[in-house]
Amino acid sequence: MMRSRYVTCLGREIHFTEWGDAAAPAVVAWHGLARSSRDFDDFAEALAGRWHVVCPDTPGRGLSQWAPDPARDYCLSFYVELAEALLDQLGLQKVHWVGTSMGGAIGTLGAATRLRGRIRRLVLNDNGPELAAVALERIKTYAGQPPSFTTVTELEAYFREIYASFGSLSDTQWRHLTETSLRRLPDGRVTTHYDPALVAQFEHHPDDYLLWDAWDQLDLPVLCLRGEDSTLLTAETAQAMRERGPRAAVALIPGCGHAPALNTPEQIGLIERFLSADQTP
Repeated sequence: MMRSRYVTCLGREIHFTEWGDAAAPAVVAWHGLARSSRDFDDFAEALAGRWHVVCPDTPGRGLSQWAPDPARDYCLSFYVELAEALLDQLGLQKVHWVGTSMGGAIGTLGAATRLRGRIRRLVLNDNGPELAAVALERIKTYAGQPPSFTTVTELEAYFREIYASFGSLSDTQWRHLTETSLRRLPDGRVTTHYDPALVAQFEHHPDDYLLWDAWDQLDLPVLCLRGEDSTLLTAETAQAMRERGPRAAVALIPGCGHAPALNTPEQIGLIERFLSADQTP
């Protein structure tokens, strides 16, 4: 059911996976900082019977082109501009948006600016308009200095450690995550799939993830999934998201930190019920 496609947006080759009938209501699923579209395989497959699901690789991740100018390209405003260009090319005038971590921030900023009125419902997977600085620093550290390993098995062990907070993944799911998250270096070793320069975002755009101004402008239904043990999206921020701006519904996801893998019937069902509340074309 999955289709792998490439388009050129803003002069960058963008890869995305596509699921379901292109005539069905559209859902854009956008991944986190150092992840890729393939994180949504289970989620997209579950929705494909009723929805047209589009899962892009952000530049510098997965199979999309790496940024020729990391300081300029690796930031939320460019990602929103890119998302607009992608939706235009695919002829998607109205979409639902499901964003994990960084993907949620892109959705928030987009819904307040260039994609205002085009995003009908917004799902934030362990993301909000303010993120804990200590957790962001930890992510920046491991994302900016990816290790390399002699074997894929060693890389999988590394992923199991740094992504333990994703929740319960089967051995098959861990292997899938690993095989869709690696590249081989010239010396034959394996490492993570993404451009380490993506952390330039934190140096050149230090306030990129402080989005309260955008949050307070939102006028659409928002569902936030917060990992029960998340260190990135604090309980205090989640409570503020309930009380201001679009007054999000917040669901606590047990057994997860940052960020729920969206790979269980309970998590997927929660999102699909939220999206199904509005199926106006």
